[in-house]
Amino acid sequence: MRRRELLSGIALLGSGAVLARTREEAKPAPPPLTDDWESVRRQFPLDRRWIHMSQFFLASHPLPVAAAIEMHRRGLDENPFLYVEDNIERFEKAIRQAASEHMGCKPDDLAMTDSTTMGLGTFYNGLQLREGQEILSTTHDHPATFRALDLRAARTGAVVRRVPLYTHAPEATADQMTQALAREIRPRTRVVAVTWVHSSTGVRTPIARFAQAVAKANQGRAEADRAVLCVDGVHGFGVEDETMASLGCDMFAAGCHKWIFGPRGTGVLFATPAGWAVSTPSIPSFDRIWRREMPKAGEMTPGGFHSFEHRWALADAFRFHGGIGKARIAKRIHQLNEQCRRGLSGMKHVDLITPLSNEVSAGLVCLHGGSSRRGRRAARQIGSSSGLSVADSTCSAASVLATRGSRTRTSPPAPGWRGPPSRGSRTRSRVWASCATPSRGESTPSAPRRWGSVTPHSRRSTSGAARARSCTRSRSTPIPPCTSRSTTS
Repeated sequence: MRRRELLSGIALLGSGAVLARTREEAKPAPPPLTDDWESVRRQFPLDRRWIHMSQFFLASHPLPVAAAIEMHRRGLDENPFLYVEDNIERFEKAIRQAASEHMGCKPDDLAMTDSTTMGLGTFYNGLQLREGQEILSTTHDHPATFRALDLRAARTGAVVRRVPLYTHAPEATADQMTQALAREIRPRTRVVAVTWVHSSTGVRTPIARFAQAVAKANQGRAEADRAVLCVDGVHGFGVEDETMASLGCDMFAAGCHKWIFGPRGTGVLFATPAGWAVSTPSIPSFDRIWRREMPKAGEMTPGGFHSFEHRWALADAFRFHGGIGKARIAKRIHQLNEQCRRGLSGMKHVDLITPLSNEVSAGLVCLHGGSSRRGRRAARQIGSSSGLSVADSTCSAASVLATRGSRTRTSPPAPGWRGPPSRGSRTRSRVWASCATPSRGESTPSAPRRWGSVTPHSRRSTSGAARARSCTRSRSTPIPPCTSRSTTS
């Protein structure tokens, strides 16, 4: 008898009542009301005194997700062994099924991770490269991609070659980026590593066209020499109405605690058979505990005990997101971000970094406040009045989260609210006009809101964005992750 079976038999003695309770508690929460954006907004327990514009960094748990986390936590606290033993197969299958429905793939195509960084590290650390083969990446990627590739190259002797896709972000186009990548794919290129949405510029890359370019380069190649397209997809995942088939990539890694509104510490790693073929596991998997057959994605799921209550509640996050509708969410994000970009583009002494075109932008908006004293003052006024994080003259590009929270109707501010204090300048009023045009038929909040700057404070922030934290406080004063000094009394 296996040790687990023996322990299971012992633990079952005298535990019928507890088991019945945990089974009863494992019922799914009723679906939330998501018929309109105000009802969606009410699902998030955010402090209404603040204008929240940083959920691209880490989402507030919507009520259905919080309820699922608490349900699993109660079950684990009451009887940790039995709750896992009795439910692990069902819950693990449920999260993969929900994720696969959202992503348009098979459940067994997915490995589960804790974050985008874990997904990238898991896949890139296992890359199987022959001598002379290379990894092609770009100069716009996040440090998680940079370091994961560099660490693997150092162990294998492979070469990592990084190329720019554009030189001036506001003028970036899909044609330009596709051509720039295609001409750099060489016969020895085995891995093409790109990012869907650049956090330093807000530029969205044309992944489907990249996939076509890679497929063209692969014509006539032997299977062992074919290039695979790998994507850091976190800032497009949950924003764009796409599937893995429509993107056409071989590997896709993303965290689920940002735009998906998932539990903190959750992520997914997708790969096609061609993608899984170039990587091997680094960390032993625990999927054999509940699987009868072991797919490659199961082997690539890092084992160990994770935050079970968070991982198992991920299915509820995908259901919540799906209840609102992928296409509906994508349309709303693009409408609000386009409004923001066009308003900012007309401001004197403000350089908009993110392109105006929806074809090459997503949910992040980046801008630069200029180098003059007047420009720096304008940048700080924008930050203090609108919740945007902007760069001063020391920054080449600040990652500005302009409307990440707008999907929950917390950013732009509540419709009907009259905005920042009247002592604000023209810059303040123009930011207000461009970012927060009231809609009809929605209520005014019961309490005044603090109008503060929120900065991206995660390790997935770019260096420019990190330096931009100083824009609304002195450089010696630390800024907490999700708040800053209020500009109202």
